Amino acid sequence: MRSALRGDAETYQRLLTEMAPVLRGIVRARASGMDLDWCEDVVQDSLMAIHLKRGTWDPTQPLRPWVYAIARHKLVDAFRRKGRAVHVPVDEFIDQFEAEPGADPLENRDAEILIDRLPERDAALLRCLALEERGNEECGRRLGLAPGALRVALHRALKRLAVIRKEEGL
Repeated sequence: MRSALRGDAETYQRLLTEMAPVLRGIVRARASGMDLDWCEDVVQDSLMAIHLKRGTWDPTQPLRPWVYAIARHKLVDAFRRKGRAVHVPVDEFIDQFEAEPGADPLENRDAEILIDRLPERDAALLRCLALEERGNEECGRRLGLAPGALRVALHRALKRLAVIRKEEGL
């Protein structure tokens, strides 16, 4: 998946091809009594979700739990559409649910994506203050801003960021 995210289409195709039988096994094991076409629909929904959401996978984390979570969600969705009560055992996945305490590892990445949409000076200011967690004096020196000008620039940058978030529905 790491290679695929870097643009290696051949590796990505091989990954999805090798992933399909594993997903079929998971779906069939949990969908006793359902026909094979129904199971294959769930597998294809899972593969499509993996494809569409591949950018949300954190490459520093194992891939398997992320894939299994998507498959479980697609299976539950399919059962709901069918109108059947859903029970998905989580015992074998319980280790994956506990997150280590601390900051969300994707938080800075998401913030950086938004900040990149700002004009360069605004982006540099927010990177310095928020992402690098530098003080006002250091950021002011780095950007050539007096304390009052820094406060005004920060206020304007945050207003622009709010407009971007509102326009994109974030």
